[in-house]
Amino acid sequence: MIFHCIKIVQEYERAVMFRLGRLLSGGARGPGLFWINPCTDKYHKIDLRTVAFDIPPQEILSRDSVTVAVDAVVYYRVCDPTMAVMNIENFDVSTRLLAQTTLRNVLGTKNMSEILLDRETTSHQMQSVLDDATDAWGIKVERVEVKDVRLPVQLQRAMAAEAEASREARAKVISAEGEQNASRALKEAGDVIAASPAALQLRYMQTLTQISSEKNSTIIFPIPIDLIRGFMGRGTTPKAKSYKPEPRFATTASIGSTESVRSPPIPDM
Repeated sequence: MIFHCIKIVQEYERAVMFRLGRLLSGGARGPGLFWINPCTDKYHKIDLRTVAFDIPPQEILSRDSVTVAVDAVVYYRVCDPTMAVMNIENFDVSTRLLAQTTLRNVLGTKNMSEILLDRETTSHQMQSVLDDATDAWGIKVERVEVKDVRLPVQLQRAMAAEAEASREARAKVISAEGEQNASRALKEAGDVIAASPAALQLRYMQTLTQISSEKNSTIIFPIPIDLIRGFMGRGTTPKAKSYKPEPRFATTASIGSTESVRSPPIPDM
């Protein structure tokens, strides 16, 4: 009989005592041993450890009229065992249902971009709302985390196409900027080489060094045109003078009269 009167409460538990239907003064019992009268006393054992539960995926209509499915996880613990027993019939079920409605209400006031990008702010807002609502139940909501946001398939495809187009446009801009910088650098290099003929010769030597370092069977040696210009002038032969035959007939004219004089024929050579 005595064993039915002695109860044990663990370190992480508390016992709320009722005698003849009334709450006993002194607060919750525990941890350790406590005495009860089986005929008149009843007690409720409350676990003070943190409890985590998942919020099922909720179909939510965002402020910009986009339907998304969102689920989350909530962490809470009982901070006042007496209030958890006296003020609510089942604090665990009530907290779960309240978390679902709070998730719908909070995310319904946000745009789709805010739901996707600003999850931390959404989690803090949900935690604040839940903590205020469950404070009268002796519940402390420690943390709320948004787990997953699922978009419709058509919207996912549209967002993927938009992201791909944005990446392609950015790549084209970067390529155009690179070509512009390369053209400017080539122009500056050309100006430097044009101002100094020795720089061109050094560039020739550098090119030969690069070619010789590779395994090539043919090597082309560029020769400056100034070296062979003199040889090109010496090798040319003077043009032969063209022979113009003299006319076989000569005509002499005198003032006042015109007389033709026939010259002797030139013998053929």
